Formats: sequence, structure tokens, C-alpha cells
Amino acid sequence: MGNILAIVVHTANIHDTKSGREVFLKALWRYPTVIGICADEGYKGAFFTFVIMFLGLICDIFEKIIPKGWHVIPKRWRVERTFAWFGNSRRLSKDYEIRTDSAETMCIISHLHTLLKRL
Repeated sequence: MGNILAIVVHTANIHDTKSGREVFLKALWRYPTVIGICADEGYKGAFFTFVIMFLGLICDIFEKIIPKGWHVIPKRWRVERTFAWFGNSRRLSKDYEIRTDSAETMCIISHLHTLLKRL
């Protein structure tokens, strides 16, 4: 459905694979029944080891297969669609936010707006 379980906005000098642990732990704290995740090939190293070894959860890594032409990558489209919904929010269409906590809040407000439109 594209619902956000957890969100963490960080500075540009931190790579997503490093901060992926923080996001996943935040989601796991809020939703302890989560038994696994799907991630793309960029999270293959330390994040994959962290989820498997330290948390003992399932981690499916989708490798980037580039066939000729345009194809939907399974489960990846849900993430990309959710990010595209953020683009509909005027404050998130550009990088206006100065602080990371205000950017997180604007993402949550934008997602709530999307959910309320579905009612």
C-alpha cells in the first residue's frame, strides 16, 4: 500500500546504507511483529549482515537486473511510488527544509494528507 512505517532524514554526508540501520530499528521498535524486509542491492553489505546476524530477521536483497527496455522491478515500485507522492507536496517538491527534524515532519504531514485523500 505504500504506507510509511518509519522515516529518518539525515544529512547528505551520511550514506543510506549507514543510516538504514537507524530507520529499520525505528520501524522495528514501533512494529515488533515485522519479520523481514526487502532492500535493493546497495544494502548488500553491512546492513544485510546487521539484519541477519544481530536481529535474526529475513532480509531479501533484490539485485538490479537491467533487461532491455522498461520493466517494473518487483516490490521496488512501491517505494518509488511513495517517494513520488512526496513530490505532490509543495514543501517537499524542492529541498526547502534546513533542519532534518522539520523535513521528517513534513514527510509525515504529506503522507497523512495522502492517506486522508483515500478516505
